Amino acid sequence: MTLKKNILAIALLATAAAAHAQSTPAAPAAASAPAAVISPAKRDLLQRLITLQQPALEGMARNLAEQPALQMLGAARQAMPGVPEAKREAVVAKIDGEARKYFEEANTVIKERAGKVGQTALLPLFDEKFSEDELRQLLVALEAPAYKKFQLLAPDMGNAFGQKIVADLRPVLDPKLKALEQTITSTLGVTPAADGQSGAKPAKAPASGAKAKK
Repeated sequence: MTLKKNILAIALLATAAAAHAQSTPAAPAAASAPAAVISPAKRDLLQRLITLQQPALEGMARNLAEQPALQMLGAARQAMPGVPEAKREAVVAKIDGEARKYFEEANTVIKERAGKVGQTALLPLFDEKFSEDELRQLLVALEAPAYKKFQLLAPDMGNAFGQKIVADLRPVLDPKLKALEQTITSTLGVTPAADGQSGAKPAKAPASGAKAKK
């Protein structure tokens, strides 16, 4: 898909979603149950719970905001062979600069708004699902130093598991991947790689401390 078609598809999707939202009739006001009054004590507990979710909310919003841009960058890479070689370096630099600008601006907006949207979306949900006593119990667990320490171990746990699972799966999956590659190449009439090794292998586990590049 070319970059132009990719952008057009995203625009059409956004337009269709907006049209659907406008064409969907709102529920009658009489059908809505009156909002329950939240006590100050429970509201404080709810606020604390939502604050603890802030990093996860920002991560989710960031993924949603970055996905269209990443799709555009992928389409741009596919279209790059059509750019004259003399201009290619300048084109890549400009696209990279604009993409970085978008990611930085999106991150600023996300930090500002994710918490506010979280309040609107999650506070009523948590209020409905948890009693005041349950919220206290939940917060005792989530705010415990041991749990916070456990959360900090998430990258190390991911690296440790990733390295072990790749080593464990490779002997089993490599032959299957090779068979799949042979089936695909024979179906397409393409000559397999000269070394006879499958070009597709389970992804390597990220090195400890490595950060994802945008």
